[in-house]
Amino acid sequence: MAQSLSTSMISSSSCAFLAPTKLDSRPQSVSLQVKRVGVCKCVATPQEEKIAFKTMVSRNANIAKLQAGYLFPEIARRKAAHLLKFPDAQVISLGIGDTTEPIPKVITSAMEKRAYELSTQEGYSGYGAEQGEKPLRAAIASTFYRDLGIEESDIFVSDGAKCDISRLQVVFGSNVTMAVQDPSYPAYVDSSVIMGQTGQFQKDVEKYGNIEYMKCSPENGFFPDLSTVARTDIIFFCSPNNPTGAAATREQLTQLVQFAKSNGSIIVYDSAYAMYMSDDNPRSIFEIPGAKEVAIETSSFSKYAGFTGVRLGWTVIPKELLFSDGFPVARDFNRIVCTCFNGASNISQAGGLACLTPEGLGAMHQVIGFYKENTDIITETFSSLGFKVYGGKNAPYVWVHFPGQSSWDVFSEILEKTHVVTTPGSGFGPAGEGFVRVSAFGHRQNILEACKRFKQLYK
Repeated sequence: MAQSLSTSMISSSSCAFLAPTKLDSRPQSVSLQVKRVGVCKCVATPQEEKIAFKTMVSRNANIAKLQAGYLFPEIARRKAAHLLKFPDAQVISLGIGDTTEPIPKVITSAMEKRAYELSTQEGYSGYGAEQGEKPLRAAIASTFYRDLGIEESDIFVSDGAKCDISRLQVVFGSNVTMAVQDPSYPAYVDSSVIMGQTGQFQKDVEKYGNIEYMKCSPENGFFPDLSTVARTDIIFFCSPNNPTGAAATREQLTQLVQFAKSNGSIIVYDSAYAMYMSDDNPRSIFEIPGAKEVAIETSSFSKYAGFTGVRLGWTVIPKELLFSDGFPVARDFNRIVCTCFNGASNISQAGGLACLTPEGLGAMHQVIGFYKENTDIITETFSSLGFKVYGGKNAPYVWVHFPGQSSWDVFSEILEKTHVVTTPGSGFGPAGEGFVRVSAFGHRQNILEACKRFKQLYK
């Protein structure tokens, strides 16, 4: 509406909130005097403002401490917004670490067989042992922990390492102190916050109070200077690391175990990427002497066999691991498992058992080899463009340095200009600022196309 007009003609049919009169069905126009304004808005004013019913239950104050959304749902939200803006864009997702290649048939055949047996009277089974089926626990022990003194009874089969991280937090309770690698998988920090182990988020340093952030950077070889790390009850440690891809050496893990022993701490060791290891580094924390007295190990079939949707993992808690009063940690974890969990799917466990046959192991190594070829392609691409690149050799992630730039800004630029989804490094902790994680989980043609777009952007 022009500024010079002092009157306005408003048609009753031009506004959804002005219903036609029932007294006269003829079209009518009504002339109204209005003030001299730039815009005339038609606003519905409800006769009665509706107030939502509220319970008298207080929100969990610990959950209220969490910042924004969990990293990967936030990335998914931004991807969805990008697709609304560019509906015809061919978006390639190299952000969340989700596998893309089919599960080998030797594994799915075993699951198919088990599923069919459930339709027969003889083959049907209901609840299983909360700790997992004995044949699978025995196979995990003999495959991954042979000659390390880990027994079948030390292994708890689950629906994934991520779930076990939260169950372990329930075991530890709210009165423990926590240390994490920085950067690290966000679930460690977020579960600590939810359990009430932390203080408030400190925006000036991008950290939660009462968490010990163990900085891992190119300058220290992505292994923390333990002489500067304060004593905590629990130490979360992932090797090969997500997101940096760095793998700790035998000497470094020996230092970590000694550090935990001298402080009376417990290490929660995440070995979800151990089969990606190329170097002669430990695949398990239990390769280090004395680790059984201070460490728990959690792992998964997700990134080995494509089980991200099938859901199957395990946690190892040795009998030697004791609380300060001498009570076995495994017994408390067993109680939590029996209370909060009814055991992993029997179909998934059949697949897990097939994974650990000679044929299944060979098939998993082939899939892992495929993803490692993807990491080589991504690494070579960014290196050729002059970027400092880390990871890739021992993990399916490439950690690319963009010095002086915001990780989220780089994420947004790459998405906007190449339609490729990555992961901002700052989402893994303050030490991840200035980095972007590029996942090697993807079909080969998508990896090649993404790298072509990277070259066009940064040439």
